[in-house]
Amino acid sequence: MGYFSNAGAFLIQTLFGLYILLIMLRFLLQWVRADFYNPLSQFIVKVTNLPLLPLRRIIPGFGGLDSAAMVLMLLLKYAELLLLSLLPGQGLPNLFGLGVLALVELLALALNVFLYGIFIQAILSWIANTGYNPVASLLYQLTAPILRPFRNLIPPISGMDLSPMAAIIALYLAMLLIIAPLQDLARGLAYSIRPMMAF
Repeated sequence: MGYFSNAGAFLIQTLFGLYILLIMLRFLLQWVRADFYNPLSQFIVKVTNLPLLPLRRIIPGFGGLDSAAMVLMLLLKYAELLLLSLLPGQGLPNLFGLGVLALVELLALALNVFLYGIFIQAILSWIANTGYNPVASLLYQLTAPILRPFRNLIPPISGMDLSPMAAIIALYLAMLLIIAPLQDLARGLAYSIRPMMAF
């Protein structure tokens, strides 16, 4: 791609990526029933309310999950991938395959949120606690459902909690063994080269 195409791809991926991340965080924080009044939670809610509130009137929640947030993330990811495919030098994608790729990319993002959340929480645990930290508090609530099974399996050893390390390894393996093959399959569906018809 040329310089302008690279710049366009950067802007599309950055703007869409940041907003999809905020919606993903809102979805996951609601799923784990994190503190709604945490300042960071309030920021995420206010930034994502504009598209979500009207969408919720059409798409009700299901099983305690914010279905509207799921649909909005999927639509935004689909739009991002479609816009990227329209840049010069890119071939037209298979629209169904693009939808599959959008779904797989969102699964990868969710795993990455937990992966980096646990990693950051582990680093913060080594820093001296000087009082209430809204980021640390929210990270603890977000990662608790993922860490709980590992803490049940691996008790602290000499006061050291090894469950975050085990969770990070498990999540990274899931990225390598589950998400990466699904991404390859979805990209094959979305960007497969169609053979030209012989006349």
